[in-house]
Order: sequence, then C-alpha cells, then structure tokens
Amino acid sequence: MRFRTMAILALIAASGTAQAQPAAAPPAGAPAAPVTAAPQAPPRETVTGDLVQERTSVVITALATPESVNTAAGSTAALGQQIAEVIAADLERSGLYAPRGPGGLRAIAMSEVTAPQFASWRGTGADNLVHGFVRADAAGNLTVGCYLYDMALGSELARNGFVVQPRDWRRAAHRCADAIYSRLSGEAPFFDSRIAYIAETGPKDARVKRLAIMDSDGANHRFITNGQAIALTPRFSPDYNRIAYVSYLGNRVRVQVYDVASGQQRTVFESPNATFAPRWSPDGRFLLFSMAVAGNTDIYRIPAEGGTPRRLTDSPGIDVGGSYSPDGTRIVFESDRSGAQQIYVMNADGSDQRRISFGGGRYATPEWSPRGDLIAFTRISGNFRIGIMSPSGGGERLLTDSWQDEAPTWAPNGRVIQFFRTTQGRSGTSQIFQVDLTGVNLRRVPTPVDGSDPAWGPVLP
Repeated sequence: MRFRTMAILALIAASGTAQAQPAAAPPAGAPAAPVTAAPQAPPRETVTGDLVQERTSVVITALATPESVNTAAGSTAALGQQIAEVIAADLERSGLYAPRGPGGLRAIAMSEVTAPQFASWRGTGADNLVHGFVRADAAGNLTVGCYLYDMALGSELARNGFVVQPRDWRRAAHRCADAIYSRLSGEAPFFDSRIAYIAETGPKDARVKRLAIMDSDGANHRFITNGQAIALTPRFSPDYNRIAYVSYLGNRVRVQVYDVASGQQRTVFESPNATFAPRWSPDGRFLLFSMAVAGNTDIYRIPAEGGTPRRLTDSPGIDVGGSYSPDGTRIVFESDRSGAQQIYVMNADGSDQRRISFGGGRYATPEWSPRGDLIAFTRISGNFRIGIMSPSGGGERLLTDSWQDEAPTWAPNGRVIQFFRTTQGRSGTSQIFQVDLTGVNLRRVPTPVDGSDPAWGPVLP
C-alpha cells in the first residue's frame, strides 16, 4: 500500500484484518451473481510515521455489457462508462490512488471481466486493474459487478456486485469504489454516504440559508427547506432517517427534525432564547444543543422525540458545541470559562468536566471522530484553521491554513474531514472543502450555490 503524502501518514496497525476475502472465481466469460462482502469491523489504527510520496496506480476500464439495453438512466453501454468514471473520481478524491481511465482505454469484452488480459495492461505500469459489467434484467433493474485485480500477481483481489434501480446507478459506482478502497487500504469505506449542509445565496448581510442534501462527491444535490426560515448546523441521525437542525423564523428559535423518507418535519424544542448546534447521541435517542438563558450559555440534552431539556453544564462561561464520543459515554465541547474558548470533555451526564486544549488563541466547534481516536476542531489564532488532537488533548496538528476555515465534520471512516471556507470581502464566498489527516489532500466539494456547515452522515445502509 503506498500513499502520496508529505507530512504525516496514517499507518494501519492491523491492516488486512478488514480486507475482504476473494470469492471463488466464476467460469471465464460468465460474471458471477452479485456478492456483497459481509460488513466488517473497521481496523484499529494509529497516526504516526514517515511518508512515501507515491500513489497506487489503478487502471479502470469502462464496465462491459452483454448487450446495450436502454434503461430509465440511459443505455447500459453508457452507464458502463459513467460508473467507471465515478469509481475513478472517488479513488482520486481519496488522495491515496492515481486512477487511469476509463477515457483513453480500450473497451473490454464481457469475457475479459473475469479473465483479464494482464499482458496487455502491464505496459501502463499500473499496480491494480478494475474490470466490471453492467446489465439490465427483465424487471428493469441493473446488476453491476466490479472486480479488482493485482497486476503483478495476475490474481483477483476482490469482487462485489449490486442490484439497483437505474436511478441509483451512482450508488452502485460508489459501493464499487468503497470495495476497492477498503481492499487496498484496509480502511473502512466512505464514498457511499451523504452530506447535509446549508446552501447559501444572496448578499452577505441578507443571506438566504437553506437545508440541503447531496452525495459525498457533491452529486444529487437537493434543497430540503425553502429559505423562508434560516437553517443552521444540520446533523444526520445515526440511522440516516432524520436530520436535526436549528431553524430561525422571526424571534423564535426551533430545533427541528426532518424525516428524510416522508419529508415531514417536527419541532423538538422551541425557545425565544438563542439556541445552537443540535447533535445526536450515537443511539439516536437524544439530542444535545446549547442555549443562552439570562446571559449564560450551557449545553442541554433532550429526548429526540421532545420533552424537558436537562442542563449538563452550569459554568458562568459560554459552553457550546457538544459532540458525543462514538460509545456515547463522553461529550466534547467548547467553553470560555478559562477566559478564552478552549476544548473540554465531560461524561455524558455532565460530570467530570476537564479541559484538554491549552494552546494559544481560541478553539471552537469540536467534533469527535466516529473512530473515537481523534477530535477535530477550529483553531482561531489570526486565521481560522482546522486541526485534530487526541481525546486527551495530545498530538495536536493543524491541517489547513486559510483565512477562515471552520466547522469540521468527519467522514464515516474517520480519516477525512469536511469543513467550510469563507473568503474575505463583501463578494467573498463560502464553500465546502475536505482534507485528509495528512493535511495534504485538500479538495473543494462542488455545490450549486455557496455552502456552509457540512454534516457528513454514516455509510448508507
């Protein structure tokens, strides 16, 4: 496994433990029935070590089709090309791989899907080869198969297959990319996931802020709210069925929960007091939020179905931004009780509150990694920068350096962070970016309008 990095490398302490075992190969020319690898626990890993400056080269051909059939999403021949393009784009975004194709590569026959002509591809110098197929059945569904091969050994490393409706062909591509990424890196996947965020339009002094959803690569964008009320700080529920966010309309502040399947919304909490940043508990039963009462801001917990909030902090300072640890036993938050914003942790019941950041400047918007091993935050010292540290406060590193980067949110595998970047001036923009733990692989996530407050959900079920 090779990485392109320049500063810090994530070393996999138990690489291979999460790698899917190759399934038995079907007869040549007869792609197997879809087989999805069984879910596996993410590997444990540490962040340390030196660097290698090469990325793994992967050749990705257009997916073959037994015959081109028109579907609701286009012909299977066209989808074979498009699915391969999404796989290549996903692997490129990871920063770990240098994909080549499908453009500029020869088309393969169905017989080559399970019997690659390795000799004809070795001239590319690639480390790995991806073949696959797409076909439509009588019911109108698509079957998508993808196969990963080791070029040096001339052997199959993994295969996966998915049956989807034509409108979900991008999900099949993301799941293929996830399978390739996990097999080669030993990491848990993250491509087949969605982002909730705030879509912004209009001048800076009169912004329209709408709740929106998109795929992890910015595709399939759709607005959820109409902009009549200001929407802020969304978060997906752990089961992906709901989105909690803050809604401002008139002089009332509401913690809203949007049901993704039905499109219905309900108010969990409403107050004339300033209310911020709802965050789900890992079991989806509770929400944290912060509320200012009589000049004092504290963190509260409320049942996700509504009820009476319970105050968890009671310092005279401003306590905001609570985020649960993955096991639900602890909460990280920011507080200015020491005189400047710093990061603290406490037990889930509010006990044992301890400061963990001690650097200069200020710290804000802490977010616990889904792996539990790191906390992401905004460091304010001149510029606003995104950083990470351990839950005990050690190993602090800053990953970005721009005028104003803030509000980190973790990918489901805990190895990539999205945030939003604001540029200076009245004509400045707010755009969503992502960076991996090396701080090197920085990329903008495309959105149709300005974007802020990204919230990365788990891998789709």
